[in-house]
Amino acid sequence: MAGFHTIDELPPDLGGKRALVRVDFNVPMNSGMVSDDTRLRAAIPTIRDLRARNAVVVLLSHFGRPEGKVVPAMSLQPILQPLSQLLGLRIQFCEDLEHPSRCTENLSAGDVLLLQNLRFKPGEEKNDLAFTQSLADCGDIWVNDAFSAAHRAHASTEGLGHVLPAFAGRTMQAELDALTKALEAPQRPVAAIVGGAKISTKLDLLGNLIAKVDALIIGGAMANTFLVAQGIDVGRSLAERDLGGTARDILAKAKARGCEVVLPVDAVVAQKFEAHAPSRIVALNDVGPADMILDIGPKSIDQVISVLGRMKTLVWNGPFGAFEMQPFDTGTVRVAHAAADLTAAGKLVSVAGGGDTVAALNAAGIAEKLTYVSTAGGAFLEWMEGKALPGVEILRVK
Repeated sequence: MAGFHTIDELPPDLGGKRALVRVDFNVPMNSGMVSDDTRLRAAIPTIRDLRARNAVVVLLSHFGRPEGKVVPAMSLQPILQPLSQLLGLRIQFCEDLEHPSRCTENLSAGDVLLLQNLRFKPGEEKNDLAFTQSLADCGDIWVNDAFSAAHRAHASTEGLGHVLPAFAGRTMQAELDALTKALEAPQRPVAAIVGGAKISTKLDLLGNLIAKVDALIIGGAMANTFLVAQGIDVGRSLAERDLGGTARDILAKAKARGCEVVLPVDAVVAQKFEAHAPSRIVALNDVGPADMILDIGPKSIDQVISVLGRMKTLVWNGPFGAFEMQPFDTGTVRVAHAAADLTAAGKLVSVAGGGDTVAALNAAGIAEKLTYVSTAGGAFLEWMEGKALPGVEILRVK
């Protein structure tokens, strides 16, 4: 992959060299057991690739927020059994974070070792040089396969890249490839869908996108703030009424840059915020004082789908309405299916990410039908905001 060092550059036989692999095993747990192994499965291709090259694989991860202290409930020990099953081999475990290199002394090519939760040591989050070196002593190369943690400049996510040869793993490589195609070197025209509750949390995102995309489609409660800024009464809808000036400024900057802004033209309203509450479709001028806008209406849906039909690339962050409650998921579901159909037809490169977005696309049953869906959360959002991610920058070809 142009621009970044990847494990494709490694020789076919590493001859027992030790590869430190930063993974993200911060997985959901229930009663001390892994309840969702998505992130474990994401690490498998890199581990298998390195084992096929006769490397010793040393896995590094965090779990939770122990804040530099040993918290038994945040041990990575419960990862061993499900990871061993996925790989079909016994994973060794190292509790000794004071002298972790001792755990690697008797390992052979193909062995896999998991270190204890790195955040048990304060040096991890402080990116402390001494702790970084103690980790570096465990390996000969460093492979970063945790894009989801790449926005943190920690010892294992960035520091190791200064003391060991650094490469992107398969999951990191796929993420960087998808995001580069979406925003850095996209097929044009490009559309971005931005939803969610508040403008105030996505000012950097909106500012970056209007400089990079051809159409900005705004949904969710965020759209209500833009409607209020244009003098439209949105009743009891969630809106940041004090940010009207900010919304108008964003619209003016988008116009100056030739970026089309797409806002709702009708809405689904209800007077109760609950599933299956009595609702009706209204034009924006007919939103009553007791109404709450909980989804975009059919004309708005058709408008968005029409815009997507003109695009070659889509970046999506945030749902259109209260997608977790029927019938207020209709807008998100219909647009998601349209994006999936355009992707399947080879007409659209579609990249989506963010917690609510992933949940909405999974609920719509089309997450696997888009070009790429990122589960990286904060790192995905910061990338969209145009921020440099420490764990990515250290992998760039200089």
